[in-house]
Amino acid sequence: MNKISFGRLTLGAGVVLILVFLMLPVVIVVPLSFSDTRFMTFPPPAYSLRWYRSFFDNPAWIDAARVTLTASVCAAMIATPLGIAAAYGIQHGSHWSMKYLRTLLMLPLMVPIIIVAVGVFFVFTQAGYVNTLGGLIVADTMLGLPYVLISVGADLRTFDRTQEMVARSLGMNRFRSFMAVTLPQIKASVVSGAVFVFIQALDETVVALFISGGSNQTLTRRMFVTLRDEIDPTIAAISTMLTALTLCLVMIVVVSRRSSSTARA
Repeated sequence: MNKISFGRLTLGAGVVLILVFLMLPVVIVVPLSFSDTRFMTFPPPAYSLRWYRSFFDNPAWIDAARVTLTASVCAAMIATPLGIAAAYGIQHGSHWSMKYLRTLLMLPLMVPIIIVAVGVFFVFTQAGYVNTLGGLIVADTMLGLPYVLISVGADLRTFDRTQEMVARSLGMNRFRSFMAVTLPQIKASVVSGAVFVFIQALDETVVALFISGGSNQTLTRRMFVTLRDEIDPTIAAISTMLTALTLCLVMIVVVSRRSSSTARA
């Protein structure tokens, strides 16, 4: 009994230490974003909204944020229905190629991101898609598709397919029965997948360094380039806003999942 308690205590302490290690940069960056000094000094000697105003008053930062949000929203809108269709086909398809299709669609998560970035850059260079908004959307869609596939596929594996079969036996075709019966019951996983696609596109840096630039430069790429050239506290303000947005989106996923579980119960 004592050994079990000691093991659980050790595991709990390890988890707490890992969480503290992961959260430490956030704890430092947030106060820095409210600093009133030109240099990043922790703790800040004075506080103000100076660097938030610097972000909103700078057209270059605003343009980069616009490009990032546009690409993220479009990627989520495209990857979500594609991921739902792929997950449904893989789950219910009987053809031997379905298992290979799943592996193919999961490659963006399995292959190191730098290799993906080089490959995407090579293909986009040949197609003339480098430094274009369309290229960013296509790349973010490809990178986000596995999240929808995983999220929706998990719910489809536990979903009682008999309900959909009953609807089809009453005269509905496959698409109508899916929209009327299946989709409402897996909507939490659909929302989760869409949110994670958006977050992935919002935070993507490596691929963006290769294929974005000029008037279609993403926010993360501009942050990276700016930080390489100078230490600008505006980056701390942007990082804080991105972190807050990500946390809000994760809370949406949690609430959606909890509401779905309550409805099923």
